[in-house]
Amino acid sequence: MSPRNPKSLWESRRRQGAAAGRTPAPFVVGVNRSGTTLLRMMLDAHPDLTIPPETHFVPELIETAEDGATTPEALLATITSQREWGDFGLSEEELLARFEALDPLTAGGALREFYGAYAERIGKPRWGEKTPIYVKSMWAIQSALPEARFVHVIRDGRDVALSIRDRATKEHPIDRIAERWVRRITRARAQAKRLDYYKEIRYEALILDTEPTLREILEFFALPWDDAVLDYHQHSAERLEEMKRELPDQGKRTVLSVERRMMTHARTTEKPDPRRVSRWREHMDRADRELFESIAG
Repeated sequence: MSPRNPKSLWESRRRQGAAAGRTPAPFVVGVNRSGTTLLRMMLDAHPDLTIPPETHFVPELIETAEDGATTPEALLATITSQREWGDFGLSEEELLARFEALDPLTAGGALREFYGAYAERIGKPRWGEKTPIYVKSMWAIQSALPEARFVHVIRDGRDVALSIRDRATKEHPIDRIAERWVRRITRARAQAKRLDYYKEIRYEALILDTEPTLREILEFFALPWDDAVLDYHQHSAERLEEMKRELPDQGKRTVLSVERRMMTHARTTEKPDPRRVSRWREHMDRADRELFESIAG
């Protein structure tokens, strides 16, 4: 038996998703330190939408589900083995029961059940996702969830480099940051050519022209306008409570203390700060700037 053509498989799923008329699923992606968490908090403040903390298991779950012999237990283990599992406040037993009820058992079905369970716990009708590194996996995600709509947040790479350095526990050479910034954006745009719904948003616009930019994003996600998204900072501290736990080291990812996790997201409890735009002009030395620009253009 010859293997199924991946493109044909994806096209079949895309048509099925469109035919099902499913509600759009917002996905926020981008290079780390580009403003994805800020946008998550803004969107999560909408009365109709909730976005959980970063998940990190979606590509692996999709890969596991592609195995024709996969089981509900295997998909559950893919989720619960991630160090972030405790952030979601979900029951393993409930999630397993949801997976066992799926017929057929698919990655898309399992993901909808996971996000749906989280949305039910929060008490909102719609769910979304924000894990920056999924910018590398948009094609695979859309193959599993044809209703996915991707907003790619792009920030001036020089400010990204400064933000990474400000929070780094080890040395991050400017040239490597620049190379990764260019590589991920380039690959994202290559994937975008095959995506049904993909939109790029500048971090700078989100900060300096917040309301018009958010209106554009909400329209893209098929969400009605609500002023609550402008007051996100009033609720961010409460939403961060579920992340007040240490994350153990896992693979290449080092231990993250409670203090460090909270510090990383501290600015989401404040209104958009124009001073965060073009920080590189004052805080990046000439040698680093010229090195970054020689790579990023």
